[in-house]
Amino acid sequence: MTVHDDLASVQRCLDDLTRSVGRLEKQLGSTSLDLRRVRTDADHLRESVALLRAAAAAGPTAARPELVTIPDTPYDGSLWTDSDDEGLGARDRHAP
Repeated sequence: MTVHDDLASVQRCLDDLTRSVGRLEKQLGSTSLDLRRVRTDADHLRESVALLRAAAAAGPTAARPELVTIPDTPYDGSLWTDSDDEGLGARDRHAP
């Protein structure tokens, strides 16, 4: 299956879920806190699938961030000459 087919399958399942929640609301009433949570969760799933569809339409390269290379060389020690050692106080001073 392709990504498009999988997303279409997920969308059909969400449509079924939405219809089932609607039937439950008719039977139990929409005032139930638990049922409102289920409705909200189903709506969030629908929004997430829409975002996935948009990302899939943009292609796999758009979703991958550019890698940043971090060098293995040590940092210049002069960057920290005015800082304190964390938890030990200032350099060249004794702890109480």
